[in-house]
Amino acid sequence: MPLAQAPIASPFGHGSQAGEVIKGIDLKGKTAIVTGGSSGIGVETVRALASAGARVIMPVRSRKAGEDAAAEIRASTGNDAVEVADIDLADYASVRRFADAFVATGTPLNVLINNAGIMATPERRIMGGIESQFGTNHLGHLLLAAHLAPALAKGARVVALSSIGHRRSPIKFDDPNFETTPYDKWEAYGQAKTANALFAIELNRRLEPKGITAFAVHPGGIMTNLQRDMSKAEIKAFGWVDDDGNVRDGFKTTAGGAATSIWCATSPLLAGGGGVYCEDCNIAKLVPDDDASFAGVRSWAIDPDAARRLWTLSEKILDEKLSV
Repeated sequence: MPLAQAPIASPFGHGSQAGEVIKGIDLKGKTAIVTGGSSGIGVETVRALASAGARVIMPVRSRKAGEDAAAEIRASTGNDAVEVADIDLADYASVRRFADAFVATGTPLNVLINNAGIMATPERRIMGGIESQFGTNHLGHLLLAAHLAPALAKGARVVALSSIGHRRSPIKFDDPNFETTPYDKWEAYGQAKTANALFAIELNRRLEPKGITAFAVHPGGIMTNLQRDMSKAEIKAFGWVDDDGNVRDGFKTTAGGAATSIWCATSPLLAGGGGVYCEDCNIAKLVPDDDASFAGVRSWAIDPDAARRLWTLSEKILDEKLSV
């Protein structure tokens, strides 16, 4: 059964760092895949898993950035089993190629963290017309997980990075690609982050009977290259930095941003199930859809009916029946 969408007694919280969360966890003999592992919180996610002894594969778009990050992580952790592979989440042939090649090796997969993402981009189209944020953040990762599913071992965990940005929009089932409504970059981002959360709900429903669980994660506010499509003026207008460019209080370090992903991927407190949205190294509380605070998850991001409907819609857009 899925876990209840309500906080539990966790020893960690908003200020916890990935290294603290992974302490005492032994991942020797385990294999993990982390997308977006060459920058931002992805680097710290890979570092934490590697520090616990895992073999970590980093499928990346920029091979050089990936190799540079992997070399630094190997040196800092003493774990040589940090590997780089090629993937472009906006190119579905590339996604299938990476995933199918991994499955063909026969290696059991213990952790999959869908960490990569784009945010608030200008209107762009991929794969012949798919809105880029929905197509990259959600569809690319859904396709990756579905093609990797045959390799997932019993006890494996899948972590999908969502965001508090899910509050900006539920799924626009009638127009997910903004074909008939004006494009709004924040609504598009919100929809994509809602989709990431619903993906975890539905994947968990499908795979939990096989002993595989899935979680959605809001990593918190962190200044990384995720903001690369935003101007300095826009970032300042949001109040994320002051006049001198200093990041406001409450934002996390990159290691802090990786902490909840690591918690969901490894914590024994979550051994009883999955299918929940997490933040600050805990299961998030469900909040009203008009809640104005900066914590919790709205109902549309954990609605099991919407999750099933989104899976069906995604298969239609991908033109592929996913055998999960």
